[in-house]
Amino acid sequence: IPEIQFFGASTLHIKICRHWRDLPAEQHEDLRIQLLSHILHFSSGPRMVLTRLCVALASMALNLIPQAWSKPVADMVRAFQPQKPDSDDNPGAKPYQDPHAHCLALLELLTVLPEEFQSSRLAQARRAQLREALAGEWAVVCGMLRQLLQSQDSSVQVKEKVLRCLSSWVGLNVSLGETQELVQDCFTALSNPELFDTAVETIVTAISQPDCQRFINVLLSLIPLVLGLYDQLKTAAQDRDMETTHGICRIAVALGETHSRVLLDQVDHWQENLALVNMILFCTGIPGHYPVNETTSSLTLTFWYTLQDDILSFEADKQAVYLQVYKPVYFQLVDVLLLKSQYPSQEEYAYWSSDDKEQFRIYRVDISDTLMYVYEMLGAELLSNLYDRLGRLLMDPQESAAWQDTEALLFGFQSIAETIDVNYSDVIPGLIGLIPRINISNAMLADTVMYTIGSLAEWLADHPVMLGGILPMVLRGLVKPELSVSSISTLKRICRECRQDLAPYAQDILTVSQDVLVKEIHESSQCMWLMQALGFLLSALPAEEVLGRLHSLITPHIQQLDSLALQEPNPANKQSIIHILGMLSSLFTTLDVNRHPDGLEEEDASPSQTIQNPIVVVLQQVLPLIQNIVSKWLHDLEVVEAVCGVFDKSVRTLLHDFGPMVAQLSEMLGKIYRTYPQAPALDLTRQMIHIFAGEGQHISDIRSLVEVLTSATLSVFQQGPREHPDIAESFMYLHAQILKRSPDLHLSAKLDVKALFYSGILSIKFPETPTVKAACLFFTEFLSRCKDMPSLCDVLQRDGKLLTETVLQGVGGGSSRSLVEHFSEVLLSLNRQCPALLSQWLAETLQTPGFPSAHVTAEQKYSFSQQILREQTNKRRVKETVKEFSLLCRGLQGSGYSEC
Repeated sequence: IPEIQFFGASTLHIKICRHWRDLPAEQHEDLRIQLLSHILHFSSGPRMVLTRLCVALASMALNLIPQAWSKPVADMVRAFQPQKPDSDDNPGAKPYQDPHAHCLALLELLTVLPEEFQSSRLAQARRAQLREALAGEWAVVCGMLRQLLQSQDSSVQVKEKVLRCLSSWVGLNVSLGETQELVQDCFTALSNPELFDTAVETIVTAISQPDCQRFINVLLSLIPLVLGLYDQLKTAAQDRDMETTHGICRIAVALGETHSRVLLDQVDHWQENLALVNMILFCTGIPGHYPVNETTSSLTLTFWYTLQDDILSFEADKQAVYLQVYKPVYFQLVDVLLLKSQYPSQEEYAYWSSDDKEQFRIYRVDISDTLMYVYEMLGAELLSNLYDRLGRLLMDPQESAAWQDTEALLFGFQSIAETIDVNYSDVIPGLIGLIPRINISNAMLADTVMYTIGSLAEWLADHPVMLGGILPMVLRGLVKPELSVSSISTLKRICRECRQDLAPYAQDILTVSQDVLVKEIHESSQCMWLMQALGFLLSALPAEEVLGRLHSLITPHIQQLDSLALQEPNPANKQSIIHILGMLSSLFTTLDVNRHPDGLEEEDASPSQTIQNPIVVVLQQVLPLIQNIVSKWLHDLEVVEAVCGVFDKSVRTLLHDFGPMVAQLSEMLGKIYRTYPQAPALDLTRQMIHIFAGEGQHISDIRSLVEVLTSATLSVFQQGPREHPDIAESFMYLHAQILKRSPDLHLSAKLDVKALFYSGILSIKFPETPTVKAACLFFTEFLSRCKDMPSLCDVLQRDGKLLTETVLQGVGGGSSRSLVEHFSEVLLSLNRQCPALLSQWLAETLQTPGFPSAHVTAEQKYSFSQQILREQTNKRRVKETVKEFSLLCRGLQGSGYSEC
């Protein structure tokens, strides 16, 4: 049956491709004859078997060219000529009864030959040799293809196969000079609807080859052929024939984009080149909404980048000439892009699928990027042009524009202002004055208004007098659920950039924000963003005002949290608790206040003038409430993570100002972890150690916390840590941080250093990559402290062999290859701290037969150990040595996978 035949042909291909050396040279000719015979036999099908047999013969040819098979193409063509079957030598051959099928089989064979070359793993020298040999056969192939394409007797199937064969061969960078007439014949094939798609693919492949640029006359001869398709393009666009417009556009863009610089250099042909550019501009502005009515315009956007780059790369005098010609085209392009970015009517848009809407959103992002790039060429003149048009739309009573026109112009402004510094533009004040005149009753227009204001936040920071006219519009948007993302992100940008000038507007912002938060108008994630915005706002207010306004903002939520804490746990309560704790975390992320009154430096502030940090005040007030929540939700990881998140964000924001909370937080974390160990508590402790390790007044609390966490975690390891890779990972990172920042904590009599060492060994054996990385970092820090800390050194001398064996086991295949670099750092650290002992450990562990892998010999293991012991400084060399040994252990050295 065909499936078994296909399996046989595929197996044959694999054997030829990978095990060619197993076949004696004297059998090569017999195999070639048999393959050709079977290809003739299967020329009428099944197609999948025929293709695999052709690929097998192509692979064979690549192994024999050029020494043992100098003219493979000529021999293949000859083999398909009419012949009588030889029942003795060729029992599978058929009489030449079906020339059509045999012609298709020959074309299939000639098509897969270059494809097999392209996909084969070959040394650079061998690839160059084969490319040259195949290119020498191109004249024979080219002549045959042209004859078949021009022949009226050739079927559509044959002509389609000719086109695919040409596409395959031009990938070898064959001479375009020899291909010119064949490529021109392909343009004729475009008139046949059955060949159109294949002809487009072939033409695009041919004219996209860089080699074309060596044949300027050939390249120039293609322009009239492409321009000759303009009328067909216009007709197809008018008829909404998306396939035809798409195909012709691809051809025009391939020619213009690939050879833009070369065509610009042909100054005597500037009119033809300009006509080609205008043809591509027509494609950019093809009628209809993307992607519902057309999918062509998106193909052209990168062309405009390329053309602009090439024009601006000329020296000043030459560039000025080109700008005179092409600047008007780029202004037309802006008009086209703004038109293409317009939304359809709301009625039409409502019927679009979610996938279409997402594609249109991405398309608008691409247009936005293009407009931003075009600004580099057109400069301030572009902004003036947009401003004048917007002004006429909004100020002229005779203008009755649709909302889409206004939205598109604002979209253009936003695209440019988002990434370009427009602070010095003289049109921005006028734009800021126009924005409040816009009616934002339409949600999509309102969205763009919000984003436009947000893109001008830095300008507003330099011109705070304009805030009064803009902020009310943003706050009106804030109360609308449909403007959730745009209004909140805009308010956040304004609060971040303009915070020093927002005091007069603080009450309004806080009032509206509190209202939308209490009413839960926005989704949880957007509420987090809003709280971050309010954190920026509060952090710039006078210190004596912050606490009062902060209390006013969070009191309703704290009251709700208090009510939830009294209730029995259930899924609805859980989400509300996580939501409120998340809002506090977000607020504390950006609420970074100076705890001294304005105008006072830290050394000048007296104790009576010092104002306690409002975050600390709030945390101290809500701590009993949080402890109550934790006691009820202790076994719920998400709630514990949310609680730890509040303190983590506070620590990161306050840094040393968090000091007053260290004792209370340490006590709470100890109770949480002792009862139910969870990774977030370890991560938060690591953050505290990073900040407070050097402060004597907190070291006692931190030491007690570390002792509790370590004791509880070691109990987890004794019971079996396999189900807790997150705890193992966080525990390793915690002790790596301790060894780095405060190693004296390991001198505590209550810390079992030996058990800690063994927990690291167990962690290295985890299958989870992040856990192994953390364990390697722990041992790297552990080893670096051994010389200064006798207790660590004793453990290393006693159990260092076990560490060495565990690392080698990971290198030898016990762990992912991505971890080799981390293992190499542990081996390097061992060699730096105890080279004599490492030499002994390597000798003892590697002498075990089959360890760390049966793929490596005793000589290879000895060579590896000597290379490791020789290097104590060069990380790169150790990494390369370990990587090479790991590949040997896994049987991958020289397999091709070693390059991955």
